[in-house]
Amino acid sequence: MSIAPASPPSQGALVLFSGGQDSSVCLAWALERYERVETVGFDYGQRHSVEMQARQQVRARLIEAFPQWASRLGEDHVLDIRGFGEVAQSALTAEREIEINERGLPTTFVPGRNLVFLTYAAALADRRGLRALVGGMCETDFSGYPDCRRDTLDALQTTLNLGMDRDFSIETPLMRLTKAETWALAKSLGGEDLVRIIVEDSHTCYRGERGVLHDWGHGCAACPACDLRAMGWNAWVGDGRRALA
Repeated sequence: MSIAPASPPSQGALVLFSGGQDSSVCLAWALERYERVETVGFDYGQRHSVEMQARQQVRARLIEAFPQWASRLGEDHVLDIRGFGEVAQSALTAEREIEINERGLPTTFVPGRNLVFLTYAAALADRRGLRALVGGMCETDFSGYPDCRRDTLDALQTTLNLGMDRDFSIETPLMRLTKAETWALAKSLGGEDLVRIIVEDSHTCYRGERGVLHDWGHGCAACPACDLRAMGWNAWVGDGRRALA
């Protein structure tokens, strides 16, 4: 894998972009704030690999619908870390049931996934001259993953900056938001056009289902990711979409 050197360091951002609801909102958030935004996706052997196609569709539709962002959206990077997925097996990377394990965590938890993602992202950002690492981690409406907590990310930010002699900032715009508030943030950033893109093109379902288009998007409507997404949508709509936005 060859990654071309970037222009001199700037205040640009690298968005950890899976193609899901949260990372799509984070991408829009970054495009509103930074002059140069690049994206990175990770192939870690996830069973819902359809998200790798969804991310390209979301990027394309953002460029089409928001010309003011198109000039800011830079290169997309895809990193092959399937070896990590084989080591950190979970219901996302192996044929296992989605359930709560003996530690009280869902079997969809991939141990250390966000730590690995951000370490790779920091190495890429160092090469590309980007300071902000933007991720959709959230500790309000989430599945209980310990690597989504802000204290975990604060510790990792310190470690990355010490280990790379940089001044990275891990930005988590959704950290304190409910899923309903995340829908509202999408509406405030890009109006109904952005909401439509997220509903139609982003992918969250752990089972990779793209057959049925629900009000809140594609998915099986039964896995934890679909449950959170649907509950957030219903809460947002129930409270009045424009009032929340």
